[in-house]
Amino acid sequence: MSAATDNHFLWTSLGLVDPLEARICGRLPRGGITGISIDTRTLGEGELFFAIRGANSDGHDYVAAAFEKGAVAAVVDEAHADALRPLGPLYVVTDVLAALERLGTAARARSAARIAAVTGSVGKTSTKEALRLVLTQAGASHASIASYNNHWGVPLSLARMPKDTRFGVFEIGMNHKGEITPLTAMVRPHVAIITTIAPVHLEYFDSLDEIADAKAEIFSGLVPGGVAIINRDLPQYERLLVHAKASSAGHVASFGEHENADARLTNVAVGIDHSVVEATICGQQLTYRLGVPGRHFAINALAVLLAAKAFGVDLEVAARTLAFSSPQPGRGERLLLPAEGGPYTLIDESYNANPASVRAALALVGALPVHTSGRRIAILGDMLELGRGGAAMHAELAGDIAANHIDLVFAAGPLTKHLFEALPCKLQGAWRDQASELVPIVGAAVQSGDMVIVKGSNAIRMSAIVDALKQRAAAKNFPGAVTC
Repeated sequence: MSAATDNHFLWTSLGLVDPLEARICGRLPRGGITGISIDTRTLGEGELFFAIRGANSDGHDYVAAAFEKGAVAAVVDEAHADALRPLGPLYVVTDVLAALERLGTAARARSAARIAAVTGSVGKTSTKEALRLVLTQAGASHASIASYNNHWGVPLSLARMPKDTRFGVFEIGMNHKGEITPLTAMVRPHVAIITTIAPVHLEYFDSLDEIADAKAEIFSGLVPGGVAIINRDLPQYERLLVHAKASSAGHVASFGEHENADARLTNVAVGIDHSVVEATICGQQLTYRLGVPGRHFAINALAVLLAAKAFGVDLEVAARTLAFSSPQPGRGERLLLPAEGGPYTLIDESYNANPASVRAALALVGALPVHTSGRRIAILGDMLELGRGGAAMHAELAGDIAANHIDLVFAAGPLTKHLFEALPCKLQGAWRDQASELVPIVGAAVQSGDMVIVKGSNAIRMSAIVDALKQRAAAKNFPGAVTC
């Protein structure tokens, strides 16, 4: 995310000492660092390695590997400093994660960038990416990568922000009450967006209202006079509005299909690889192409345009830029894979799932045209962290499957068995306890012209099915097939 030239470093060597509250062990790297890493698998030459202690591993065990891959220094704790001293230059701190948090806070303090923060039960990453794309057209922009939205992802993303950044976009997530408050305090956004409220992490909350309250913590970090952007279609809108008005926000804007929304979706036509959107944004009528298909993406794009407007970006320019948006791997990426007789379409939604996002995915498949010889096939994995109502929430999806003309369902995980058993026999492809057990069954079932969607919570590893279908396609040589 943060490249540097010979004359420009992300952080100078001496400039790191104060925010890290570190003592130096060994000779400091000449000049400074070009980037920051917590993972030796992706670490680049010239970067600073933070030896973060995680739930399953300790970064101190990988300091040697970090230096071998080109790290110029490492941040380690006092307990490991003596043992690691021979490996290379060290910044020695009391607590490595706390040091990363301080560096993130320092990066925010030194920057004059206009900052946006995005949260919500669904759509955080795609909204963040669309906003990053729009803002990049207006100036040097920086955004958190992937879903770096937790207690280490947010400070890491902040610490990677170059000093001359003009716009910053940060994703903020949570599993429990109180987790967003310290993260938004670090980010201190000028604009804070809540995409939606859905039954996600209900294992840790008693109601959707409690989830709304937790998401609304994002407004507590708004700089004085900032803008709060809320989905007007939500049943919890008034509750979120109360939180926004109690914050430092100087303005509240809304988006959705509601007639009173500041950014209102008036029509959307969904194509195989795009959407054509008609909307009214603060009184201005716009028609534009969105580079991803789906009504849910079209609605969240309204929040993107409101944020762009708040930052002074021309609305028409911002709307035209959305044509270049694209779905991310695991979050709607569309692949055309070869099969006997011709290709089929695979929609990869394997990164995560909850009732709202599964319904949106099924609605998308139902809205897209299918070849006359093809079928709509849903391959679904368990939706996790739903609490005691999880079984019923899975079974209720049977109605969505029928409404969206799904022809065949394959399911993986104990909870999806409740859905599978609620389906008519003609729709039952196969159910298995593990996603990996579906791989050969699905591979044998897909045919030319089919539209196949794969979705489930990340821990269920539905991505294994996507990977297997890709590998199967690569291993065969079907005449005239196209892979994209």
